[in-house]
Amino acid sequence: MIDIKLIREQKELVKENIKKKFQDEKLPLVDEVYDLDLKWREARKRGDELRGLKNKSAKEIGQLMAEGKKEEADLAKENVKKMNEEIDFLEKEELSLEEEIHKRMMVIPQIMDDSVPIGKDDSENVENERFGDPVVPSYEIPYHADILESFNGLDKESAGRTSGNGFYYLLGDGARLHSAMLQYAKDFMIDAGFTYAIPPFMIRSDVVTGVMSFAEMDAMMYKIEGEDLYLIGTSEHSMIGRFKDQMVKEEELPIRLTSYSPCFRKEVGSHGIEERGLYRVHQFEKEEMIVICRPEESMDWYNKMWKLTVDFFRSLNVPVRTLECCSGDLADLKVKSCDVEAWSPRQQKYFEVGSCSTLGDAQARRLGIRIKTKEGNILAHTLNNTVCASPRGLIAVLENNYQEDGSILIPPVLRPYMGGKERIVPVKK
Repeated sequence: MIDIKLIREQKELVKENIKKKFQDEKLPLVDEVYDLDLKWREARKRGDELRGLKNKSAKEIGQLMAEGKKEEADLAKENVKKMNEEIDFLEKEELSLEEEIHKRMMVIPQIMDDSVPIGKDDSENVENERFGDPVVPSYEIPYHADILESFNGLDKESAGRTSGNGFYYLLGDGARLHSAMLQYAKDFMIDAGFTYAIPPFMIRSDVVTGVMSFAEMDAMMYKIEGEDLYLIGTSEHSMIGRFKDQMVKEEELPIRLTSYSPCFRKEVGSHGIEERGLYRVHQFEKEEMIVICRPEESMDWYNKMWKLTVDFFRSLNVPVRTLECCSGDLADLKVKSCDVEAWSPRQQKYFEVGSCSTLGDAQARRLGIRIKTKEGNILAHTLNNTVCASPRGLIAVLENNYQEDGSILIPPVLRPYMGGKERIVPVKK
């Protein structure tokens, strides 16, 4: 959510930002907020004036009563009664206007960073940089579900019976490799100076609306029936929510946290749920990182964070690239975002394994996260980034470490988490 001062003072800038995001249907909201805010300020000003007059009249009434001027005192009391009625009306009008303003402000997008490329959708995202050589071996690499099934590591048929489409059982070395990646991701981030956390896996609606847009919430979140609770789609939500309505001390910044959680997503939309594979599913596990910092530090942390994900995947022998999200693909609360994509030697293209974002003060404004400084209280900046989400990360490791004989060469950094095992050998062709 943007600062309403931008609409008061730089209305055209807000409109231009909306146009760059190709959301022209939201342009009328800016003028609506501007007009509603004028009415709100007029009501607030008139209310303050009346409260001042009422206080002055109260003193005068006391003096008139002391002087025995009862008729004049009664007349003054009648005027105070009328003032109270008008004040009551104005307070209700203020509240109504605040609600209307807030409703519109919640869907006006955050001001993007000037460096964000302009484009209508994800087809116009821009490649930034590649890390590692995208190798295509001379031998064929099977579909990841077939690789897992070759060593009895996957059972989607049973998951279909117990839970439906979009769920899976990981078994044996498939499950071990998946867990090894997440355990290594945790230690990788701790070594990078982040504090490890396990957050709540359910959050209340006021936290949900504080960390994401309504459109994202509707497309992603599972609601617990009969309760004000939602299953998290990423631990960023509950990790940022931890600081709701909190005053953070400046000397505690930057706050660097890395968190593990299962994640639950509807995956509503054009992509759909995969029948056989594990790329798009309803349930997965993830190691996340978040940073809360001063405004002037947020862009530096943004660059540090996506580089950590790059380094993580390179240590697993996975070539990656970073893809800058264009304006039309940028979620409304985000200032800037990039995806980290892993190389798929089977498909001979890159696919998303992580996303890094700086949200400026958008989440902090919605949730009331402030920093206590010597100069006064300011809104914090929040950032988030994927370290490793599995099974997508698992797919990347399987494909890039697949050998001609059908075995998987376990990256050296993962071997301590798998009892020293160096290779996963298929048990069936």
